[in-house]
Amino acid sequence: MTALFALATSLLWGLADFGGGLLTRRMPALTVVVTSQIIAVAVLGAVVLATGAWTEAGPGLWYAVAAGAVGPAAMLAFYKALALGPMGVVSPLGSLGVVVPVSVGLLVGDRPGLLQFAGIGVAIAGVVLAGGPELRGAPVQRQAVLLTLVAAFGFGSVMALIAEASTTLTGLFLALFVQRVTNVAVGGAALWASVRRGAPALPEEGGIRVVWAALPALAFVGLADVAANGTYALAARSGPVTVAAVLASLYPVVTALAARGVLKERLRTVQAAGAGLALVGTVLLAAG
Repeated sequence: MTALFALATSLLWGLADFGGGLLTRRMPALTVVVTSQIIAVAVLGAVVLATGAWTEAGPGLWYAVAAGAVGPAAMLAFYKALALGPMGVVSPLGSLGVVVPVSVGLLVGDRPGLLQFAGIGVAIAGVVLAGGPELRGAPVQRQAVLLTLVAAFGFGSVMALIAEASTTLTGLFLALFVQRVTNVAVGGAALWASVRRGAPALPEEGGIRVVWAALPALAFVGLADVAANGTYALAARSGPVTVAAVLASLYPVVTALAARGVLKERLRTVQAAGAGLALVGTVLLAAG
C-alpha cells in the first residue's frame, strides 16, 4: 500500500503543479495559491464537520500548523526562482526536497534493503533528468539557485511534517484542514503585503472575471494538493518513509508528461531518459 499511496501522491502533485503553472500565466501566483486554498478550506471544513474529526484535536496539530506556514513560503520562493530561471534547472532542483523526509526516515529507524537503496538513487536521478536540466546556455543566477534550494527544503519539510500530524484517518482530515487554514492565513498576509507594495492582486486584463471563470481549475489545484498531502501521510504511515518520500517525489515526471499530452510540448531526450529511470527506480523500490 505504501507504493500505491505514494504513486497516487506523485500523480496528484504533478497534476496540481501543471494546473497551477497554467493558471499563473493568467493571474498572479499568490492569487492562485490563496484562492485555491480557500476552496480547499471550505471543502475540508465540511468533511471535518461531517466526520466529527474536530474531536481528535491534539498536540500533533502543531505539525500541521508548521506545514501550513512553510508551504506558502516554499511555493513563493519556487515561483520567484522560476521567474529568474532557467526553468530547466529550477524545476528538477525543486524536487530535491525529498532529501528531508528521507533523512527523517533514516533517523527514525527506516532501513531500506539493497534494492530499495538502489531504487532511491535511480529514482532521484530520474526525477532530476525528467525536468530537463539545462547544462548549457545562460548561466544560472545565484539567487535563483538559493531560492530553489529554499523551496526544496520547504517542500521536503511539509512532507515530513504532515506525516507526523495525525495517526488516524479522521485525524488526518482535521490536520489537513488546519494546514490549509494556515496556508490561507500566511498566503493571504503575503498577498496583502504584495498589494501594499503596488503589485496587482487580479489579472490586469479581465480582472475578477478571469478569476471567476477559473474557479473550477482553481478548485482542482487546491483539492488535488490536499489529496496529495493526505495520500502521502497514508503512505508514510503504512511503510518506510524513505520509500514513500522517493515515490511521492516523482511528480515532476507527471508534470512533464501532462505538458506533453495537453500542451504538445516535446520531451527532450534527457527528459525521456529521466522518465525511464524514474520508472526503473519505482520498480526497484516496489521489489525491495
